[in-house]
Amino acid sequence: MNRRVITVAVLAVVVVACGPPRGTVRTRAPAPAVASAPELQLSPQARAMGPFLRGEVAFQEGDFDAALEAYERAAKLDPNEPRLRARLAHLHLRQGDLERAREEAAFAVSRRPDDVETRMILAGTLMGLGQEKEAGSQYEEVVELDPADDEAYLYLASVQMKQGQSDKARVILEKLLAENSNSVMGYYYLGRLHTKAGRLDDAREQFKQALRRNSRSALILGDLALVEEMRGDPRSASTLYRRILAVDPDNELAHRRIAALASEVDQREAAVKEFRRTEQIEADPTETRLKIGLIHLEKGDYERAATELNLVRATESKDTGDPVSYYLGIVYSETGELARAREMLEEVPPESALYPEAQLQLAFLAQRDEDLGAAVEHANAALAKRPDSTGIIEFLIAVERDRERMPAAVELAERLVETAPQNDRYRFMLGALYDESGDRPAALAEMRRSIEINGENAAALNYLGYSLAEEGRDLDEAEDLILRALAVDPNDGFYIDSLGWVYYQRGEYARAVEQLERAVELTGDDPTINEHLADAYRMTGRELEALQLYREALAGTADTNQKRRLEGKVHAVEQAGGRIDPSL
Repeated sequence: MNRRVITVAVLAVVVVACGPPRGTVRTRAPAPAVASAPELQLSPQARAMGPFLRGEVAFQEGDFDAALEAYERAAKLDPNEPRLRARLAHLHLRQGDLERAREEAAFAVSRRPDDVETRMILAGTLMGLGQEKEAGSQYEEVVELDPADDEAYLYLASVQMKQGQSDKARVILEKLLAENSNSVMGYYYLGRLHTKAGRLDDAREQFKQALRRNSRSALILGDLALVEEMRGDPRSASTLYRRILAVDPDNELAHRRIAALASEVDQREAAVKEFRRTEQIEADPTETRLKIGLIHLEKGDYERAATELNLVRATESKDTGDPVSYYLGIVYSETGELARAREMLEEVPPESALYPEAQLQLAFLAQRDEDLGAAVEHANAALAKRPDSTGIIEFLIAVERDRERMPAAVELAERLVETAPQNDRYRFMLGALYDESGDRPAALAEMRRSIEINGENAAALNYLGYSLAEEGRDLDEAEDLILRALAVDPNDGFYIDSLGWVYYQRGEYARAVEQLERAVELTGDDPTINEHLADAYRMTGRELEALQLYREALAGTADTNQKRRLEGKVHAVEQAGGRIDPSL
């Protein structure tokens, strides 16, 4: 709905309401000797303007509870404004009040029959309330009013499929594809109709058309794989199932069917049963709405996703309840409605397949609120369900490090390495944590292992090279390691700083200045690199430039030890009056 249109419409009404009645002739009348100003009689539209505008502001700021309260007040003052009632329908739907949403939408549509958006809300509420025939009539009206509305076709077809009117549904879907040849869901549902009718070659072609437009859809890949199984092509089916796992590693259907295809038993009948099971779910139009809601979520259209998912939630079954709560939690996280996001995510029960994801999302929200204890609690709940999830372990490492609980972070990193000993990135992470914990030998040993696994791990090459340079030993090896890192990423300012520091430690101060100046250009105001360049400037007689950089580094660092060191260097340069003290 166009918010500007609503505002302009209301303001226009106010202007008319506050002006003189039509046909009135303005004349000069003698004023009474004593008179008070007549009370201004405002129209309902004018009186509703204030709360309406407050509702608009709240709606735009995402405060939907405040918006609902303001719109309801406006509706009491001006109950006949259809745009206002349409907004109320939308908000009642977000609150899960299907009956109120239907009432408001029905009134708005009765006053503005061409309002397609509100008619779609009306149809959705009717379908959610079990009035499928009436919902179908509304979708038919939308198709007539707006032939480009893909979703109206899909919902109409789903209603007809549930009522056993497959031929009508097929006609509707073919009409949709005639209007929009890029409708992924149009091809998908037409493929399902063909599969149900046993027209497997036709179904295969429709699913392939859908995949050409969305090649990473686990939904489409799964149905096409089942069709390939029914056609007697298990090799193609296995390839498709593996494509699903590349997109969704925890996909239950893909894991189950890959295991089944590995057996020597003829799986055609099992594939038919699998499709029939999903087809029974699909006969419920609510499942269609869930899928469309997820498409809006994937596209980042969170308002439309919230509308569709709330309609599903109002009529949720055991098959849709957990997913809807989870996905609404994601939607509300994205729209900044964090309290509602937590409420939805907390509804996902431990026995749900989505419980680990819900707990991880709650952990992210807690981290966002800087409640790191709660973040660890939720992440551990997720990890208990998926003990081998490296993503959850990495999240926990980051949070424990932020909590300055280094032993816990190190223990988790060691667990990560145990899960994948040949993962050079995990080795690097463990080495860095060892270093932060004060165990430099163990840190350097892990860096060497990381490099042995992957000779182009630039971060590990630089880390080891810089560590050697910092200690002033094995400088030739340090230079070689850092040059190898720069061969991978030649414009990394931190690697260039490391090379400059090798030259500084060798006493090659002019070469050090050259590299360190370039590092500063690339990294900006990094305190450590500024300090390095200042040290090199001092050794080449550029004391004033060194003093300026020391001061900049001092202003930019939060590290207590570095602050103390820099204060000493600033003082030394100021006192020396240009004399160099190499011991500093």
